[in-house]
Amino acid sequence: MKMKKLVSLFLSAVMVCALASCGSGSGDTTAAADTTAAATESAAESGAEGESSAAGQEAAGEAFTPKVGVFYYSFADAFISSVRSELDAALTAAGIEYQNYDGNSSQATQNESITTALSSGTNLLLVNLVDTASVDAATTIIEQAEAAGAKVIFFNRAVEGDDQEGQVLNAYDSVAFVGTDAPEAGHLQGQMIGEYLTENFDTVDLNGDGKISYAMMMGQVGNVEAIYRTQYSVEDADAVLAEAGHGTADDPALVYFNPDNTDKYQADQAGNWSAQAALEYMQTNLSQYSEANGNMIELVICNNDNMAEGVITALQAAGYNNGEGTTTIPVFGVDATESAKGLIASGYMTGTVEQSATGMANALVGMVQNVAAGESMDAAVEAVVATDADLYSVAEAVANKLYVAYSAYTG
Repeated sequence: MKMKKLVSLFLSAVMVCALASCGSGSGDTTAAADTTAAATESAAESGAEGESSAAGQEAAGEAFTPKVGVFYYSFADAFISSVRSELDAALTAAGIEYQNYDGNSSQATQNESITTALSSGTNLLLVNLVDTASVDAATTIIEQAEAAGAKVIFFNRAVEGDDQEGQVLNAYDSVAFVGTDAPEAGHLQGQMIGEYLTENFDTVDLNGDGKISYAMMMGQVGNVEAIYRTQYSVEDADAVLAEAGHGTADDPALVYFNPDNTDKYQADQAGNWSAQAALEYMQTNLSQYSEANGNMIELVICNNDNMAEGVITALQAAGYNNGEGTTTIPVFGVDATESAKGLIASGYMTGTVEQSATGMANALVGMVQNVAAGESMDAAVEAVVATDADLYSVAEAVANKLYVAYSAYTG
């Protein structure tokens, strides 16, 4: 056991030296110094055996020099843009060679980028999946990576629902997930909305009917995060309101503004969670529902801040949420982007749920470093969690799933 520990410590030291010598550039492509030969020589000196795979990946459990491909679902997404900025900085600071790829909201485009990257020697994929409606896209990527001997860390966008726990992440021993506990954002948003309405019920209830008429902007049909945010934001807010004496379980205080829409949401059909989709929906809504007619939308819940921004643009064009003595319709989002924080500070937006772009970027870099040092995915997750137990946690059912905590944000 002592000899194994010495060997492990030696390999870790080799990995640190290799990473420290790895240079990086700016932009979406980094140019690293040639450290492959040095890493190979060090491995030989420590008695490491085994041949490199087609992607330059060392055998499981051995240290290797990471060549990282980062595959984003869309550069255009506001939160993803924040993650990309933070991750670029963190990877560069760690001396890790990487290249970014824009999926442009197309799974086919992302798949092509992954194929190209693997053929050029990329040995560790960080994947912000485009198509999250089923496990098929994630499974295809895992199969590609396994065939090339590469490792995969999915991030931000869930690759499996609670009812599919482990179906994707247990399919390959060199895969992991860094993201959030999907229901948590919905619960936090619902609690925040419920508390706000409890304190301001009469003001928000513009027509005085004892109900709050709400609109719901859903990011993507079939997406796990979107599903839970849509569900729990309303359910939990209603529970808080009922406890305060507004409505009951059988007759809730929150009522969807359009009784003909049995889904009780308006989704971005392109799956982009975009401000433009929310803007267009809200413009149409406001043309049919108005304060003058007594059926004004009194609350807007959005699955992300991008959509909240679109809603606010439409409201302001209609004379609301301008902060000049005009009526303010409460708007809630998720992500706490810099733009959303500015809107909240100005009084145009009410609240959001913060998702830490910095925390996610640091977790990803920590995972890369630990896996490259020869740790298993499970051990890499545990090592990252140990750095900040308040921010990070391990999923109860799947040990290779790392959660970054959410928090409520109202300014």
